Amino acid sequence: MLRWTLLIVAFAFLALGSLTVFKTPDWVPWRLGVAAGEFGHWLAAATLTLALFAWFARADAGAWAVATGVPALVATVLFLKPTWQAWRVAGELPAQLTAQFGAPAITRPAFSVRGLFENDAAPVAIETLEVAPGLPLDFYRPIRAAGAGPAPVVVMIHGGGWDSGDRQQLAHFNHWIAQQGYAVAAISYRLAPKHQWPAQRDDTLAAITFLKAHAAALVIDPTRLVLLGRSAGGQIAQAVGYTAGDPAIRGVVALYAPSDLIFGYVNTHEDDAIKSPALMRQFLGGTPDTARANYESASSIFLVTPRSPPTLLVHGTIDAVSWYRHSERLAARLAEAGVPHVYVALPWATHGCEFNLHGPSGQLTTFALEWFLAAVTK
Repeated sequence: MLRWTLLIVAFAFLALGSLTVFKTPDWVPWRLGVAAGEFGHWLAAATLTLALFAWFARADAGAWAVATGVPALVATVLFLKPTWQAWRVAGELPAQLTAQFGAPAITRPAFSVRGLFENDAAPVAIETLEVAPGLPLDFYRPIRAAGAGPAPVVVMIHGGGWDSGDRQQLAHFNHWIAQQGYAVAAISYRLAPKHQWPAQRDDTLAAITFLKAHAAALVIDPTRLVLLGRSAGGQIAQAVGYTAGDPAIRGVVALYAPSDLIFGYVNTHEDDAIKSPALMRQFLGGTPDTARANYESASSIFLVTPRSPPTLLVHGTIDAVSWYRHSERLAARLAEAGVPHVYVALPWATHGCEFNLHGPSGQLTTFALEWFLAAVTK
């Protein structure tokens, strides 16, 4: 019985490890891809132990040892693959960032094996404010040296498919940003289907206006803002940043965000991982044929101009929710317009890949973000 259990476990780990190579199927929870890609260095310890157990039991176990040990060993390699790939991406990332944004004084490595086992940053003070009735904002007080002056602000826009999610999403990331010396304003916005686009754009602009009006009390610099969004929030960040015409918006950061909703609508199907066509119809008020103006005004690829803010894009190339081609195509459009930008492609990563800030994707994301913020807010 034990042998059969271990055999099943070995193949289960092999299936999970394959999610560092292949996109998570629509019928499998996409978050399993996050576990495989961003916590695989921990899982590898279990699979390697199982492989070694099978190896030493081979004299007595025969075929069972091979049937168990081989998939366990392959799973170990797959779980460690993101670490190796992150090391390779890290080798090229500083040069890419320097070419587009200059070279601020950042001495830490883009990725380290030791960093995989570090703890999250200590929490900072949070104050909940109200931008407007029903639109709260969480303000994270930055850690800054005495006499450093007002802090730049990162406006954090949550994801959730436009119909869910809230400002407390991945709060540990906000604490990390505040520890780097930047204030964080994690904002709320009205959700679909009750509120269709451009309500979300208007709510983000209202939050920016609120921050500027209360800059003195919050000890922030109203002329140095960066919009950062993940998934649906990245779409909002891009659309707002590229259309606001506000010189205070120094940069836009979008993590695994859709940038062309028409492209997204016609290149998926009704039963994809998150039923995205239905999400887009309720968010934008119809299909690209019936609500084209909304689709275009929400799609950053149509909004890029030579005056668009510098942009940082991060996207996993096996993202099961938002196709990496969104960021790839937007990067090409930004290049055509001469806008400084970097697209960090993560070949093992799926949606929500920065969930573990110390994992392969998390380390590269925080490194690129630290570099970007230092460059555009100086």
